[in-house]
Amino acid sequence: DQIGDEIIPHAKKYYANILLHLSQRVQKLIRDIAQANLKINMICPDHGIIWRDNPSKIIDAYDKWSRQEPTKKVVVLFDTMWKSTTQMARSITAGIESEDVNVRLMNTRKWHRSDIMTEILDAGAIAVGSPTLNNSIFPVIADVMTYIKGLKPQNKIAAAFGSYGWSGEAVKIINREFEAMKLEIVDEGIRVQYVPDEDDLQKCFELGVKIAKKLKEKL
Repeated sequence: DQIGDEIIPHAKKYYANILLHLSQRVQKLIRDIAQANLKINMICPDHGIIWRDNPSKIIDAYDKWSRQEPTKKVVVLFDTMWKSTTQMARSITAGIESEDVNVRLMNTRKWHRSDIMTEILDAGAIAVGSPTLNNSIFPVIADVMTYIKGLKPQNKIAAAFGSYGWSGEAVKIINREFEAMKLEIVDEGIRVQYVPDEDDLQKCFELGVKIAKKLKEKL
């Protein structure tokens, strides 16, 4: 109550990065508390702030986050070697925006994985882009994808994209990661060799439109 609403973004970040994979247990605990008909006057956690004047505020927030209900928001996550994947990511973002859907464009070397995960928490869709390096995805993307998978996000649609010079396995590998996370893949993904031309960027724009439309259908 002394900090005010400024605490909620920090609480959201904590939930997204520490408790998300325990969401089913959080839901069970909230149900148990409701069934016990307990009047909660104050919440004093082992660590963190004390919820004094309005303890139901944080309970309601945990209830919302643990349900993992998708919103009209897309996270476009990418990294790049020579800016080809950057161009693709921007065109996909433009396509999403054209459908009046909120979008967060996040470069994995400019955003910490914990901030990325916080944005993913309430997003209804995620698009991941990577160049192919040594027949695999870019190391920073691999790092973030491993982190995301461990936290078990649910109820999201997904799509992959990426550029390559020789072999071009990145999109296939990202799709396998989506499958392991049980996300709904809405497109086989876009692969562009070398620098994307106008036709390639138009296809990326159309992928963004497709992601946005699929998300709105799902909501």
